[in-house]
Amino acid sequence: MKTGVNQPLNILLVRVSSLGDVLHNLPIVSDIARHFPDANIDWVVEEGYTSLVRLNARVRTVIPYALRRWRKSLNRSSTRAQIAAFFHALRHQPYDYVFDTQGLLKTGIIMGAARLNPGGQKVGLANGSEGSGYEGVSRLFHTKSIRLDPRTHAVARGRLVVAAALGYTIDSLPDFGLTSGAAARPDWLPSEPYAVYFHGTARTAKKWALQNWIALGHQLEPMPILLPWASAEEHAAAKWMASKLKNARVLPKLSMDDAVALARHAALAIGVDTGLTHVAAAFARPTVELYCDSPRWKTEGNWSPNIINLGQCGAPPDVGAVIAAAAHLLA
Repeated sequence: MKTGVNQPLNILLVRVSSLGDVLHNLPIVSDIARHFPDANIDWVVEEGYTSLVRLNARVRTVIPYALRRWRKSLNRSSTRAQIAAFFHALRHQPYDYVFDTQGLLKTGIIMGAARLNPGGQKVGLANGSEGSGYEGVSRLFHTKSIRLDPRTHAVARGRLVVAAALGYTIDSLPDFGLTSGAAARPDWLPSEPYAVYFHGTARTAKKWALQNWIALGHQLEPMPILLPWASAEEHAAAKWMASKLKNARVLPKLSMDDAVALARHAALAIGVDTGLTHVAAAFARPTVELYCDSPRWKTEGNWSPNIINLGQCGAPPDVGAVIAAAAHLLA
């Protein structure tokens, strides 16, 4: 599709969740901006992740979506008014391209509700990746569906879909564009270099054994180790680790902005396959990614020598390998 002179493309990205998936969509923005410098890029995302998307200065408008909260109170008039306001904001701007890179019914509905300029396209995935929650019904809302190898990396999938529709090729490492906003180190962080353990994840099988974290922590002494958490179970695990490590500190529950800052300023991030580990990797911080029960090919950080990926689905990394990786990154 071509627009006339002085008519920049208006593009809407629909990727609402989760943290890691939203993060892995960010290089699309840099790709579009490189090939279409005047393009206007908007994004629909779950309200909890709006601050992450706003770190990319090339996103013009972030449209918050709150299904997780709305579904708890659909009988309230205030909730229905918020839903109506969301669809009003969604339909305010007509687009030349709408991209759904998540491939779910809910994201398809959002795509379907968006307005197109004459000749505009609604583009999405023709198939899911291995083990994904892809819902084929989402194709009902497409004007064009792009088929990809089901073993395509999570970052590459979205980039390839958009490149195919806009007519360019992917010829560079991913640029997450996380440059917007103040990068000053928050006062609550230690003044000296610190390590952070991103030990928590919703699926038990993806966790690394607590005894392994302790053994690693002893090797990192006296470097401070910060322990974030997001649930009561993770809080209990963090407190137990802190009781065994004199250099570890349990953090209070963090906002999304503070959690991103924690990853952004870490001298060393070590974490399981979870969103905040991938945030640290996106900032190219020295990061050791631990794969215990998820396929490494799908999300491993492969864009910087500061990232070391260990383990594989069903084969967690041993402590010695992680200690060696951490020593290498800190050298």
